[in-house]
Amino acid sequence: MGADLYTAYTFISVPSGAYAGIFGVPGTGAFYFFAVPYVALTFGIAIVVMPKLRKVAHEKGYVTAADFVKGTFNSRTLAMLVAIVGIIAELPYIALQIVGMQAVIIAMIHGMGDVTTISELALIVAFIVLAAFTYASGLRGATLKAVMKDILIFLGIIGVLAVVVSSGGFSSAFSAAASSKAVLPTLPVTLTNTYWSTFLVSALALYLYPHAVNGVLRAQDSEKLRKSTSLLPFYGLGLGALAMFGVLAYGNSGALSFLHQYPAASQGILVVPAMILSTLPSWFAGVALLGIFIGGLVPAAIMAIAQANLLTRNIVREFRPNMTSRGETQLSKWVSVAFKFIALGFVFVVATTYATQLQLFGGIMIVQTLPAVFIGLFTTRMNKHSLITGLLVGEAVGVCLMELKNNFSIWHYSTYALPSPLGVLYIGLVALAINLAIVFAWSLVLPPKRTAAAPAVPA
Repeated sequence: MGADLYTAYTFISVPSGAYAGIFGVPGTGAFYFFAVPYVALTFGIAIVVMPKLRKVAHEKGYVTAADFVKGTFNSRTLAMLVAIVGIIAELPYIALQIVGMQAVIIAMIHGMGDVTTISELALIVAFIVLAAFTYASGLRGATLKAVMKDILIFLGIIGVLAVVVSSGGFSSAFSAAASSKAVLPTLPVTLTNTYWSTFLVSALALYLYPHAVNGVLRAQDSEKLRKSTSLLPFYGLGLGALAMFGVLAYGNSGALSFLHQYPAASQGILVVPAMILSTLPSWFAGVALLGIFIGGLVPAAIMAIAQANLLTRNIVREFRPNMTSRGETQLSKWVSVAFKFIALGFVFVVATTYATQLQLFGGIMIVQTLPAVFIGLFTTRMNKHSLITGLLVGEAVGVCLMELKNNFSIWHYSTYALPSPLGVLYIGLVALAINLAIVFAWSLVLPPKRTAAAPAVPA
């Protein structure tokens, strides 16, 4: 689960945001440390809901969250909507993994041509490797490689921090950062609501992603799932250290020299590779960069496998119930590659330095399934029509606010300014609040009728 959930978001995009701030606004790099309380909170949520979801799924024969929704609320429409949302929400998250792989390849071939050519070549190579790996590797193969990835990355983090501490420590880096245009160790008052709303909704969203559900439902038993989840916050220490790389880069002349050769819109994603190259011996740097590359490759493959499961099981099988297991497997392999190609398009809707916006947009999408999945674990008193309406309205509000805030152009923001005292909030919270209001108000006025549960599709 740790190898699955700690992705290029952790290794590339969070340090990138800490380095560059919010769209280059001085003093806003500290906002990206929302990732630290986010991962601390999300595992508490997981301890409460995920063993229960696994228990119900194994008793009923469910393989996806959409299976659970169909069985609980006896609604094919709601289940298909949850599946569609899961597939779409994974696309920008996969794009973020491609950006992370691209960053490593740029670092590897740096100096072999002009920066534009290098960036384009790195993107093409990253996509081809990812598509081939996804087609050839199943969930077990991806997981075994993910364990290796974690070992390599932790060695790299420890190595870089050891060098930094021995050569001036954090104080010199913070001094250099404070005198620059970007990262400061304080958060502007106007961003406090943005900060807590972003880490709260991100924490609610993580375990709703299909790849997270996949990992949970394949745990051997609920007790092992609880124990492993209770250990996952240790990964948060690594995330906090990686986020600090966005500050440490300002105190490292070698890293800054490397970064300044690239446009500001793409500098941020190179922060961690630049720190690795400028502090570690070449052989050790190669090992660490390999870990980061796998850190994008493996989670993206697992995400695509989860998308393929949803498409074949919860959409295609609704129209072709007699599809064989062999046919389902072959279809899953090909559509997982197709989803990678679609996800590649999301790379171009954001300046790569602000690649975190890809994950935040995915969070806006997937958190709208919270009433049907998480709350549905504890009560069936919600009207299925209210859940369908709330989900559709929440998605529409989230997408519209995201586009309005960014003027229907490149994504830089996933927040929206509301009337005082609410201030600037993460769009995911605004959309979810409207979603929940519809669900609870409708279900209170028109409670659900008692109907027989829908049968599960054989696994």
